[in-house]
Amino acid sequence: MAFRQRLSEAGLLCKEYNLFIMRCYVHFSKTTILTTIIFTSWLLAACNVSEQPTISATVVSASSPTPTITATLPPPTPTPVPLAATVNGEGITLEEYQAELARFKASQEVNSSSGGKEMEQRVLDDLINQILLAQGARESGFVVEVGTLQGRLNELAEKAGGEQAFNEWMVVNGYDIESFEKALTRSIAAAWMRDRILAEVPEVAEQLHVRQILLYNSDEAKDVLAQVDAGKDFASLAAAYDPVTLGDLGWFPRGYLTTPELEQAAFNLQPDEYSQVIETSLGFHILQVIEHDPQRPLDPEARLVWQEKALQGWLEAQRKQSEIEILIP
Repeated sequence: MAFRQRLSEAGLLCKEYNLFIMRCYVHFSKTTILTTIIFTSWLLAACNVSEQPTISATVVSASSPTPTITATLPPPTPTPVPLAATVNGEGITLEEYQAELARFKASQEVNSSSGGKEMEQRVLDDLINQILLAQGARESGFVVEVGTLQGRLNELAEKAGGEQAFNEWMVVNGYDIESFEKALTRSIAAAWMRDRILAEVPEVAEQLHVRQILLYNSDEAKDVLAQVDAGKDFASLAAAYDPVTLGDLGWFPRGYLTTPELEQAAFNLQPDEYSQVIETSLGFHILQVIEHDPQRPLDPEARLVWQEKALQGWLEAQRKQSEIEILIP
């Protein structure tokens, strides 16, 4: 009877196990987590007492021809978890993708049925990029320590207003503790790799100081260029057409302008030289280089542009050399 009672108590503890972990996870310190793991190992062992495969043998008398052996059937094979994509063998579950899509739609304040393929592709691309960055971090030797993860969880719980408020936030946003821990671990690793890529962008670069005359009529642009060719002061003409900025584009490095044709023309000029008429989607430009500096510190905006391009370039290179399989239509 005592043995059966212990089995019954172990079964009751099993039912309370998940609730116990959810309630304690965020609050516990690293030492307490270790204690919980030890307690959990014992608890799971107790839970399995009544579920272990059994082999019972019935011993018959010497006159019986052979003993009878009865064995329980093996457990069924687990059903594979549906995947949305794999990245170098690492899976993005369909459940994870759908939850992230729902969160993104909610953040955009759109109906869950709107957005279409473009939004779905954006969410999937973001998840793939996160995995690529996290994998890059691991390959570089970065590991998310248990203490780091627990510290971040504690910070989030504090910002949310306490453990209960944090748990409620997770439920509202479609997380349980397991999925949130997985997403947070990946996010920490991806952020580490991102910051490493951004930090490698140089702080100084070759730059030009340029002014321009911008016109919106081809004939007028040719007329202004003729005036410059005849000796008319470029700065005076630029100020006449743009009294606010005087046509001053400021300093910029290669890869900064959104119109590559202007940038290429500018870097082909020496100080005080001017270009021919350059047609772009913005209009008709005539450029003049004021100054050139081979090693000028980048201003924050220009360095941010370079950092964005460096990150995008890293991700594009990783995608080309990675095995990425999309498993959803």
